[in-house]
Amino acid sequence: MNLPPKPPAPPEQWFKDEVQPHDTSLRAYVRGRFPAVRDVDDVVQESYLRIWQARARHPIQSARAFLFRIARNLALDIVRHDRRSPIKVVTDLSHLFVIDDRPDAAAAAARQQEIALLVDAIDALPARCREIFILRKLRGVSQKDIAARLGLSEQTVQVQAARGLRRVADSLRRQLSQP
Repeated sequence: MNLPPKPPAPPEQWFKDEVQPHDTSLRAYVRGRFPAVRDVDDVVQESYLRIWQARARHPIQSARAFLFRIARNLALDIVRHDRRSPIKVVTDLSHLFVIDDRPDAAAAAARQQEIALLVDAIDALPARCREIFILRKLRGVSQKDIAARLGLSEQTVQVQAARGLRRVADSLRRQLSQP
């Protein structure tokens, strides 16, 4: 006696019977096979959504195989995307630099003005004193190297560097104290 084919189960019952029993093994599969996927729950939920949508369009012979194939493809897409545009996961928010600590426009303008005053003060030094001051104080060349380079004694280099520093400081004080 031939029995008529059993009518298909309602979608909710089909999902409960054919898809949900694979939840634990699906999560384990995604975690084990794709350790680079940070959010396994997202992959699982998206897999559920896609299998539900596919079942609405056509019957599915093997829900388990289809579900795992969907999850595999989603995980591969995530891994490919992360390789193209990697995002570093930050667990400690204190390492993020979200406050802009650069000076504002007024501070930048004041700094530029101070630099211009410094340049003017250095330019006002006598030629030899200016050369020694720049080499010693701005470029950090040793007194010994400056003396050898310019054919002077180390004592002369020391005196000229100190004289240049004093004159520059005096010039800046005068300029900055003016209204």
